[in-house]
Amino acid sequence: MASEMRTRQTSPHEKRVDRALVLSTRVAAGLVWLLLAAIVVAIVYYAWPAMQQFGFGFVTSTTRNPASGREQYGILPMVYGTFISSFIALLFAVPLGLGAAIFLNEDFLPVRLRGVLIFLVELLAAIPSVIYGLWGIFVVIPLMEPVGDWLHANLGWIPLFGSPSIGPGILPASIVLAIMILPITTSLSQSSLLALPSDLRAGALGLGASRWTTIFRVLIPAAFSGIAGGVLLALGRALGETMAVTMLIGNSNQLSFSLLAPGNTIASLLANQFAEAKDLQVSALVYAALVLVMMTFVVNALGFRIVESVRRKNR
Repeated sequence: MASEMRTRQTSPHEKRVDRALVLSTRVAAGLVWLLLAAIVVAIVYYAWPAMQQFGFGFVTSTTRNPASGREQYGILPMVYGTFISSFIALLFAVPLGLGAAIFLNEDFLPVRLRGVLIFLVELLAAIPSVIYGLWGIFVVIPLMEPVGDWLHANLGWIPLFGSPSIGPGILPASIVLAIMILPITTSLSQSSLLALPSDLRAGALGLGASRWTTIFRVLIPAAFSGIAGGVLLALGRALGETMAVTMLIGNSNQLSFSLLAPGNTIASLLANQFAEAKDLQVSALVYAALVLVMMTFVVNALGFRIVESVRRKNR
């Protein structure tokens, strides 16, 4: 029986099915690239008038003058707000998400309770962003005001805390954004750790490694690519988040390096102004959307290179 299984030849029908599956996956992959190309082409088409008039100075300028006849638009404050809010959100979300994933994966809890907590974490991802925004207005901002006052009074010599806290600002928006991306980092990190073969854990413990040494020196490096993928996915969500950030960040078009001051992001700019924009302003907003797409692409490309280099090193 074993020899018959080893020498069995693939039937013509199975070969046809295999070729059909390969062709269908290639078509599906090609359609994804085609869709992405169509989106980029459409954005470039509508952004072209602003690209011709403002050039790359559109990204580095802080001037915004919508007056007809001498319109000037710059998005440097929005680029800064997008990057800094996403970066601060990752600073909060990644350690919390990875810690929660380890806690849920390493049998610190009974199975039933662990299942309930996993469900609650995933439930956070289903809450609409406008609810997060309302919660941030009524809960996070009041709680952050005394913290902001203390930071400004004691660390005001640092530019990041150089302005007094007035309520809406980059820091409250970043904290809520961290909570919004926490389910992504937790779920994908927990799934990556869960997918590891049990031999890794058993081998490390058999060699005398402690539980925490096994987690941090064996399991996390082995699951690094999956964890990093979750972080990149969370970063993409943070860069493009609109409603909650719009409600909390203050929507100020002035460049300020203080985390306590109001700011703005590209997504919030589009949400606030696109409905009332006309002519060149529409093109400028689409140009800003193109910049956001390029920012996301560059960040994910750099993250992919880092993940690949670490994966090769671990091998």
